[in-house]
Amino acid sequence: MPSISDKGRAMPPSPIRKLVPYAEEAKRKGRKVYHLNIGQPDIPTPDVALNAIRNIDLKVIEYSHSAGNESYRRKLAGFYHKLGIDIDYTDILITTGGSEAVTFALMTCINPGDEVITSEPFYANYNGFAVAAGIKIVPVTSYIENDFALPPIEELEKKITPRTKGIIVCNPNNPTGYLYSKEELFHLRDIVKKHDLYLFSDEAYREFCYDDAEHFSAMRLEGIEKNVVLVDSVSKRYSECGIRIGSLISRNKDVISTALKFAQARLSPPGLGQIAAEASLETRIEYFRDVNAEYTARRNFMVDALNKMPGVFCPKPRGAFYAVARLPVDDSDKFARWLLEEFDYKNQTVMVAPASGFYSTPGLGRNEVRIAYVLKIDDLRNSMEILAEALKAYPGRV
Repeated sequence: MPSISDKGRAMPPSPIRKLVPYAEEAKRKGRKVYHLNIGQPDIPTPDVALNAIRNIDLKVIEYSHSAGNESYRRKLAGFYHKLGIDIDYTDILITTGGSEAVTFALMTCINPGDEVITSEPFYANYNGFAVAAGIKIVPVTSYIENDFALPPIEELEKKITPRTKGIIVCNPNNPTGYLYSKEELFHLRDIVKKHDLYLFSDEAYREFCYDDAEHFSAMRLEGIEKNVVLVDSVSKRYSECGIRIGSLISRNKDVISTALKFAQARLSPPGLGQIAAEASLETRIEYFRDVNAEYTARRNFMVDALNKMPGVFCPKPRGAFYAVARLPVDDSDKFARWLLEEFDYKNQTVMVAPASGFYSTPGLGRNEVRIAYVLKIDDLRNSMEILAEALKAYPGRV
């Protein structure tokens, strides 16, 4: 039988999705499963987007330009202008989700065998994108005791080698919900400028900042305009995960023109998705205010409930809609699987994402889980009750 490629073997499974078969089996047994494992919001998609799809009057759904529809890119440039990010529509490449934007960015800017630095825990799929691009992720550890703040600059600089070509930052952060300050980003700018690195900034959760905190984009950092590559997505902003529309943005014309060659190889981004995404730019500001208030309430409820459980510690995130919690368990992977295979409370259980999959350093995150507060508070209330009972019953409690 033919063998599988080395790259295929090296490709990591998703720590977020690998437990899906166990959840499906639990449902077949009649149990209700509360999904706290994945960032799939239950917030309604804006009506302007849904109406744009309903009212399509096309005879043929054609390929778009490989960079995306010009009308969408022009309107998107206007969207960023309102955020204080001065770019032209030609600085934008529309992608099949933010995932493709990250992959294109890495393949465009980094040679196989070279390295990019990021703080761990980090979005687990960065590992997969790096394997696909043939590059190495070099982690700098952040710690739950410090609310997962960006590690000190000297720790970042210690990781820089002749093979280091870039730094990845996710702001607000997935999985921790940490929101990076202006000062932290200024320090990053200094490192990027000193060592002439790329700064890949994943800002897919920009709208989800709490407690009156404001997001500061890496695109606004002066002095490294040609070094910054912005990755963005409509998935979370408008609760449109399924339309698969993202963007890669840079003032570096070489980056855009090179990434376009990868985009041409896949022909075009999704046509219907672009129609919905373009219409979404007309979403009323009240939508975001209501969504922010809803997520703030969910966060406050869930984090408070977690910290009331004996042996549990969860810092309060200031962005995104995730939290990483430390649990009194021997192994979060075993615990997450046990929840689905062996446990139920009133014929219900919960699905969480083991945090070990968000770290590169072996052994880290073994007693941590990522929990997404994407369910309404009534469902979160049930979920927290189930989790509390599970922690009492788990045979591997420590």
